[in-house]
Amino acid sequence: MKEVSKPELIRYNRQLIIPEWGAEKQKELKNAIVFIAGAGGLGSSVSIYLAAAGIGTLRICDFDTVSASNLNRQILHNDTKIGKNKAISAKETLSKINPNTDVLPLTEKITQENVSELVGESKIIVDCMDNFQTRFILNKCAVEKKIPLVYGSIYGFEGQLSFIQVPETPCLKCFFKEPPPSETFPVVGVTPGVIGCLEALEVLKYLTGIGKNLKNKLLVWNGLEQDFRKFSLQKDPNCEVCGKKMEIKNGNN
Repeated sequence: MKEVSKPELIRYNRQLIIPEWGAEKQKELKNAIVFIAGAGGLGSSVSIYLAAAGIGTLRICDFDTVSASNLNRQILHNDTKIGKNKAISAKETLSKINPNTDVLPLTEKITQENVSELVGESKIIVDCMDNFQTRFILNKCAVEKKIPLVYGSIYGFEGQLSFIQVPETPCLKCFFKEPPPSETFPVVGVTPGVIGCLEALEVLKYLTGIGKNLKNKLLVWNGLEQDFRKFSLQKDPNCEVCGKKMEIKNGNN
């Protein structure tokens, strides 16, 4: 495993002095690989704070290019990046935030056929997408690779969050049977900032083993009321991804 250097111990000092943290936890982060699906609004906050915390490798996947309409919320990018691939732009920004973090930009569109290769040996998947079709692909991949998926979504002044780790929790398909209609939805920039930071926190808690992840719960945030609510989630025994239907499909009894 890679060791944490003396300059890095200085960089991360304020988190190292957290009683449960220390140099060993920092070493775990340095040797971790995290897959971030999307370098937009959510992906910006997630990747910036994971890089700042000292994650060793970020695999950031986004096939889209930066446009002016992204800039109210996608803080990885700026006017000079318009027209550039978002994953490549993300690498350029993050290398300035923390040169100790290796950023691998993946410019392909996530599909059922390539998702396993894109995720690679990542220890966790962070969903920073804006469509459920891709979320369902990521969810299935997480189940098959037996790694966690951090789900986050936003709309206007509202956001949702959950930590999915089958078989301890339901999978995404258990509580979202069908994708909502595709649309260009409203969003104020601070909303993906809030939810993205919470997603990053779930990743750090999982990799360090500090605290409790948001398992079997859906956190719903209403920014206009500054209201956080948690709702219990239940597994669907007949889920086609993690339940009996999946077992029948795979020929298991």
